[in-house]
Amino acid sequence: MGLTVLQLLPALDGGGVERGTLDVGAELVRRGHRSLVMSAGGRMVAELEAAGSEHFAWPVGRKSLFTFRLVRPLRRFLVEQQVDILHLRSRLPAWIGYLAWKGLPPAQRPRLITTVHGPYTVGRYSAVMTRGERIIAVSAMIRDYVLANYPQVDAQRIRVIHRGVDTARFPHGFRPDAAWLQRWRTEHSGIDQRFVITLPARITRWKGQADFVELVGLLKARGIPVLGLIVGEAHPRRRKFLDELQALIASAGLADDIVFAGHRQDLREILAVSNVVLSLSREPEAFGRTTIEALSLGVPTAGYAHGGVAEQLQAVYPAGLLPVGDVAAAAELLTRWHRDGAPAVPDSHPFSLRRMLDETLALYGELAPEAVRR
Repeated sequence: MGLTVLQLLPALDGGGVERGTLDVGAELVRRGHRSLVMSAGGRMVAELEAAGSEHFAWPVGRKSLFTFRLVRPLRRFLVEQQVDILHLRSRLPAWIGYLAWKGLPPAQRPRLITTVHGPYTVGRYSAVMTRGERIIAVSAMIRDYVLANYPQVDAQRIRVIHRGVDTARFPHGFRPDAAWLQRWRTEHSGIDQRFVITLPARITRWKGQADFVELVGLLKARGIPVLGLIVGEAHPRRRKFLDELQALIASAGLADDIVFAGHRQDLREILAVSNVVLSLSREPEAFGRTTIEALSLGVPTAGYAHGGVAEQLQAVYPAGLLPVGDVAAAAELLTRWHRDGAPAVPDSHPFSLRRMLDETLALYGELAPEAVRR
C-alpha cells in the first residue's frame, strides 16, 4: 500500500495552506499512497475527497482548552490507522498532534513533519512548529526566521521547499477567452487604452494598498493613463482601513483611476490582462503566491525586495526588485516600463507545483523508506 500520511490543519475553507494540503494529498493518491486529512471541514472537502484523500472531521483547530481532549483519541487514531507520517501544518492542531505523537511509545510513533508557513509570533506556543523531526520552511526567509528565533533547532532538520504554482493552470502567455474579455471590457469601459497595474492582496494595512494609491497618483501626474486594480476583500474587522483608503483616493482625485475589484474567482484572468502586477507588502511575505502566479503567466511583476517575493524575483525577474517602501522608485520603474516596455518574463521558473510535490514526497520517503517499499 505504501505510505499512510496524515495532515492536520484547522479547516478546509480556502487559502494557501489548505491548497497545499489538497495538492499533496492528491499526489500521494496518484502515486499509490494513502492520504488522510484531519480538520474541522469546509468547502474544499469535496474536492479533497474527489481526488482520493480521506477526510476526518475533527475540530483540531478550535481555540479552546477542550480541544486538548482530542489528544488521546488522536493517539489511538494514529495506531489504528497505521500512520507512517504525521504532517502538522498549523499551531493549535500541531499541539494536539505533537502531544498525541509524544505520548506513544517510540516504536509506535509515525515520523513527524511540521511546516512553518509564516513568521509566527515568537514564543512557546509557536515553538511547536519547530518540533518536527523535519521542518519544512516555505522559503529561505522562513528558514532564517526559525534559526534566528529558535536557536535550539538544528539547521540540518530544516528543508526549504518553496510553495509552487501549477504551471498547467498558469501557463506562460495565457490569455482569457473571448467571452471573459468581453465581460471585462464591458465592466471597465476604455480599459484597453489604460496602463493597468494590479495589486492582488487582501485589504489590510501591511499589504501596501496605501503605497499603491500613492503610486497611481505619481504615475497619473506624469501623464500616464494608469488604472489601478486592487483585487482582494477586506475582512469585516478591516473596514476602517478600507474607509481610510477610499477617503485617500477621493482626496487625491483618483476615484476614476483606482478600482476595488473585491474577491475574485477569476484572478488568473485579471493577472493575465494586467500590464504590471505588484507586491507592495510592508512586511515580508513568507512566500507570496500571486507573485509567482503572475510571473508564470509571463506578466511583468515588481515587488518590494524582501521575504519570499524577493526570492522569486531574484530567481526569475530581478528587473522587478524595488527598495522596500520606496514608492518613488516604483514610479520611476513603471514609468520606464510604460515608455520602453518591460523586459520579457522568462518562460520557465523553479517555483512549480511539480517541484514542490516531488520534494515533499521525497522527504516523506526519506523519513519512512520502509513504508514506501511495502
